[in-house]
Amino acid sequence: MARRQPLLHPGSRWIPVTEYALLVVGSLIMAASFNIFLLPNQIASGGVAGVSILVQHWTGLQPAITQWALNIPLFLLGLWTLGRRFGVRAAVGSVVFPLCVLLTSKLPPLTDNTLLASLYGGIGTGLGLGIVFRGRGSTGGLGLAAQMLHKFTGISLGVCIAIFDGLVIVTAGAVFTPEKALYALIGLFVTSKTIDAVQLGLRYSKVAFIISEETEAIREQILYKLDRGLTQLNGWGGYTRNERTVLMVVVSQNEVLKLKELVRAADPAAFVIISDTAEVLGEGFRLHG
Repeated sequence: MARRQPLLHPGSRWIPVTEYALLVVGSLIMAASFNIFLLPNQIASGGVAGVSILVQHWTGLQPAITQWALNIPLFLLGLWTLGRRFGVRAAVGSVVFPLCVLLTSKLPPLTDNTLLASLYGGIGTGLGLGIVFRGRGSTGGLGLAAQMLHKFTGISLGVCIAIFDGLVIVTAGAVFTPEKALYALIGLFVTSKTIDAVQLGLRYSKVAFIISEETEAIREQILYKLDRGLTQLNGWGGYTRNERTVLMVVVSQNEVLKLKELVRAADPAAFVIISDTAEVLGEGFRLHG
């Protein structure tokens, strides 16, 4: 019996259009950052883009040509070894990013300060990649090579990515100067942090776990004075083995002080753990990812 296809929401046909638009916008931002910050200052902070900087130094070949020459075979090899799960988006990304690099190649450099170039280039690359990832896209490149290495060796994907980026940066240090390799590391670090900011947002929340003999009093303070929901968890003392109630509540940063004051007023001896949480979805916070 054939499986019935689910009915599509009337606006769902626009979702792929939005995702491809994000891929193009993200690729343009990355390409502009590459051409105005990274390329003129020879900051090869990993990936196919970093390789293209090295190749241009050796041969004078335009970076976009090198990126196409590497991206397309890597995509085809990934398609053959890892299956069709890369899909159309990875194929489009492998072509679109080098095209954007070519289209923005005439943009003038904004700085010859290598530190500033690594910082702003890292921010621009991370912003662009974050937007591409928000659209569930990919720009291809050495990420595909890392996934193939991960499949055939069992090494974790994060380590595989670090291996390829590290090889590019070490080569850049040998070809240019060791100082340029250090700047490339700075750019790579800034890129990773910017991707996190785009993916998770800048509004960090706090999650608090409260253990107290005055559970009911604290519960009422949180519900009616702080106006936040909470969850009661069952726990047991590790030493006493007595059953305890643990209250879990998520608050915004500007509510932390008020939460501590309310808990202290209800039970000065309460045990409170407060830690950062990067993303909270649900009522009172963001409703969608």
